[in-house]
Amino acid sequence: MPLTEARFFGAGDVRLLTAEPASPGPAEVAIAPLAVGVCGTDSHIVAGSFAAAPQVVLGHEVCGRIIEVGPAVDGLAVGDLVTVEPHDYCTRCTYCRLGQEHLCDDKRGYGVKLDGGMTERMVVPARIAYRLPDGTPPWIGALTEPLACCLHGMDQLDPRSGLPILIFGAGPAGAMMVALARARGLAPVVVLDPRDDRRAAALRMGADAAFDPASLDEATALTDGLGFPHVVDAVGAGRILESAIAVSSRGGRVLVFGVARPDDEARVRPHDIFARELTLVGAVINPYTHHRAVRLLPTLGLDRLRPAFYGLHQLPEALAAQRAGTADKVFIAPHGIAAARG
Repeated sequence: MPLTEARFFGAGDVRLLTAEPASPGPAEVAIAPLAVGVCGTDSHIVAGSFAAAPQVVLGHEVCGRIIEVGPAVDGLAVGDLVTVEPHDYCTRCTYCRLGQEHLCDDKRGYGVKLDGGMTERMVVPARIAYRLPDGTPPWIGALTEPLACCLHGMDQLDPRSGLPILIFGAGPAGAMMVALARARGLAPVVVLDPRDDRRAAALRMGADAAFDPASLDEATALTDGLGFPHVVDAVGAGRILESAIAVSSRGGRVLVFGVARPDDEARVRPHDIFARELTLVGAVINPYTHHRAVRLLPTLGLDRLRPAFYGLHQLPEALAAQRAGTADKVFIAPHGIAAARG
């Protein structure tokens, strides 16, 4: 029976097409995607500002149920609810051979260079399908991939419990960073975001305080004026990096986590980095953190986020909602909203 899928043909050109279902190879599984997160990368792809393969099926934050397994698959079965770790690495470049596959010269992402989850049937290698705990709502399961990215970011930041953290931005990633900061024992957890609804989301996720960026001095006062030893840019902008450095304490660490435009720039005084002994770190995707994200998924209270669901035929509306931020997180539900909610 033909299936429906959302394919990207170029800037502003995403088409719903029908295709014959593919059978899994010996070491592959076929998944019925139930919830697929819509993120900034998807919007950038459709806008033409993020490179993607022509005619690729979109969607890289995938949770679904296994509907067929290849004969060589072990440890997974039809009916299992799984999350997909959406990357393929060359395994031959220097970075892969050094255990830094996420920096691979030729990595390919599902939903970017390889067909993703905005379809009624997705076939992937069994090794990148991770079984989820029983009873996990599919939309929560679809958060595993962004949570895994946030985990890598926290690993890079390497925070010390009992010390403050400032997070710029309370979109979906910023909200998950709040939950991870709380779980790591950071205090106070402080958030800056210009939107009332996102500040409210940050507080629901466990932030101690959430301010408009215009109240930066008020936020810094919570550290007795010393500044923040841990700062996260979950927005991705040169101006945010400038502010992050300005409010860092001596010996502070700044994580650049949000994806800035490639041509964006920040003005940084090298003397600040030297004299205050600051550390700037980046974090890209989710190297070896997907397994840990699955384990953490039930513990972080991610159901405090407020989701919105759209069918495959409503992808333009879902992308518009993601850009507008009208929900904490937007999902495509290829098999219906009830299935995505769980």
